[in-house]
Amino acid sequence: MIVLEGTGTTRPCHDTLLRAMFDRHGRMLERYVTKLLDGDHHAAADIVQETAVRAWQHVDGLDVGAPDFRHWLFKVARRLVVDRHRSRQSRPAEVGGEMPERPSRAGDPAERIQVRMAVSDLLAGLSRSHREVITELYLRDSSIADAAHRLGIPPGTVKSRAFYALKTLRTTLAEPGSLCPL
Repeated sequence: MIVLEGTGTTRPCHDTLLRAMFDRHGRMLERYVTKLLDGDHHAAADIVQETAVRAWQHVDGLDVGAPDFRHWLFKVARRLVVDRHRSRQSRPAEVGGEMPERPSRAGDPAERIQVRMAVSDLLAGLSRSHREVITELYLRDSSIADAAHRLGIPPGTVKSRAFYALKTLRTTLAEPGSLCPL
């Protein structure tokens, strides 16, 4: 607790809390979370960081020196790991950073027209909702958050629609006799 000068009141200092938490419990917490995540050090660091954020958010009700503080940290971390696992189980696998290659701006104007026509035909084969997402993400170069805001849907829905739209496009392109030169 920090005594605020001139006021006579005490209030926990956020920075002091986080420093004390990491000094006392950081290494052990990270080892614990890494073990829960089967050795994934990057994910464990994210969970430890989120645990620190939760501690920072609840600074008024925590006492770093109390014996139950460590128990509270480990419980929060374990719940975050469980939440992470559940969220990954409940959604389709994420597309691994693959982005369709964009045609170069240089080159023959006739070739650019042909590519535009082919892309237009491919997009016409998608449902309206999938076409809107692809248009926002790839043709307007919007982020997922921006596309979600413009379309009025949650970011997870944008990701899901993009996943299934790209899957449909790949299937269409892989079909024999596909007229698309891409």
